[in-house]
Amino acid sequence: MIADPLRRGRALAELFLSVAPRLHDQLGEAGVLAAADDVVRAREEWECFALYACVRGLVAAGGFNRETAAAIDALHDRVLEAWKGTSPSPQAFEARRGTMAERYAEYGTIGQAGGAAGAATVAGRLGAAAARHIAPRDPAPAELAELVGALHESLAESAAESVRRAE
Repeated sequence: MIADPLRRGRALAELFLSVAPRLHDQLGEAGVLAAADDVVRAREEWECFALYACVRGLVAAGGFNRETAAAIDALHDRVLEAWKGTSPSPQAFEARRGTMAERYAEYGTIGQAGGAAGAATVAGRLGAAAARHIAPRDPAPAELAELVGALHESLAESAAESVRRAE
């Protein structure tokens, strides 16, 4: 595992910044996003969900401790720096950051619901919640929910493995 938690978080941030946009493009290629969907908002919602997957991966790799908290802070610092650099305005950046905090709270609540028995359904429940934000239609597209749930789980597992196998 990458011993230094700051390096661990920054390394995972670089992976996220490389992979998350490509995965979003794959959602479009899979045909699960409608032409009427707000592409910018959909991408930002996907990136919040993908970033949450990276946090889950850090926790899976290192457990709940101070080092993992430092790695998560480093991950967020690097990603937020990148988002700020591409934001059209300081207000847009702050709004995106606020949305990220709201989504983390929502996804965290979903992840904790159901205890051990809920672990088997967490990907589906998280995917459904993310789909409602990515493509706000009633109901959210089931294909989108299934695909983003699967991508989220895969990204969380890849994040965990990437920091476990390094150094």
